[in-house]
Amino acid sequence: MNEQAAIAAKSSGPLAPPAPVRRKRRGLAILLGALLLVVVGLVSFYYIRFIEPYESTDDAFIEAHVTIVSPRVSGPVTRLLVRDNQDVKAGDPLLEIDPRDYETKLAQSRADLAAARSQLEQATAQLAVDEAKAAQQLAAVTAAQAESRRAAADLQRYQSVESRAISQTQLDSEQMQAESTAANLDVAREQAKAAAAQVGLGRASIGNATAGVQQAEAKMDQANLDVSYTKIAAPVDGRVTRRSVEKGAYVQTGQSLLALVPADVWVVANFKETQLKFMRPGQPVAIRVDAFPKRHFKGKVDSLQAGSGAQFSLLPPENAVGNYVKVVQRVPVKITFDQPLDAQLDIAPGMSVEPEVKVR
Repeated sequence: MNEQAAIAAKSSGPLAPPAPVRRKRRGLAILLGALLLVVVGLVSFYYIRFIEPYESTDDAFIEAHVTIVSPRVSGPVTRLLVRDNQDVKAGDPLLEIDPRDYETKLAQSRADLAAARSQLEQATAQLAVDEAKAAQQLAAVTAAQAESRRAAADLQRYQSVESRAISQTQLDSEQMQAESTAANLDVAREQAKAAAAQVGLGRASIGNATAGVQQAEAKMDQANLDVSYTKIAAPVDGRVTRRSVEKGAYVQTGQSLLALVPADVWVVANFKETQLKFMRPGQPVAIRVDAFPKRHFKGKVDSLQAGSGAQFSLLPPENAVGNYVKVVQRVPVKITFDQPLDAQLDIAPGMSVEPEVKVR
């Protein structure tokens, strides 16, 4: 009987688990499903709350208005008054160039100015003489006119008298006198014209002499500037960087001697163009500087560049070709710090930054 029962049990298949086991498995499945929903909810909440509203990039760097110091005159450096990485204020002396050549030119320009002023004074005095001569010649013309009118009147009176009252000799004498006074009047008038022309020439000479004085003054001013340019001072506050000049070196006009890096810096972040949909000036930014990973800085979006970085590169891309491949472009975004940075941190241009902009 037992053997037959066993054979019958085997032939009928496995037995169903009891009801408590089934309920336990169903509860475990429900629990796992609930946990999965909770995890999905938490992940979704984290994404919506902490990831979706932000845009970040690691293609970002510190920037600043770096001032390149260059000489405006050439010559050997006689004094070097700063060292590498030294903080300076605007107006602090940086270096001096040998001024002797420029001081010599200044002395020569002063002598030229004195000579030009002397020529102006001489021309002014000569004009006064010419004007006096012109006045004298005008007076002579007036006198000659009076004498000519008198002689003409005498001749007319003699000619109106009967021929028996005067001799022919007297009449001829009066005729000659009238002609002589008329000729003298013409000479006086010509001399007056010459004197007036001389006055005009004298005035032109004064104009030339005045221009010469102005030119000499301009040369002297330039010589004074050249002497002042031999002493180079800091144009702005900043830190001496990339100094390439040494004492005794001969420097040329426009040569880069050193750079001044100011304390006022900002961030230029190169975001992908697909990240700019909701980005606007004024949005808050969390900034992390790689050199100071434990420090957190706050800033805001200042502006977006009107064009991609590639468009303003030295060799902008030419996309009108047959083998064009679309590449996501990056657009520089300027980000400023909300508060002045601690000077002890030495945050300088070129340092890597990771900004995170809250766009929504």
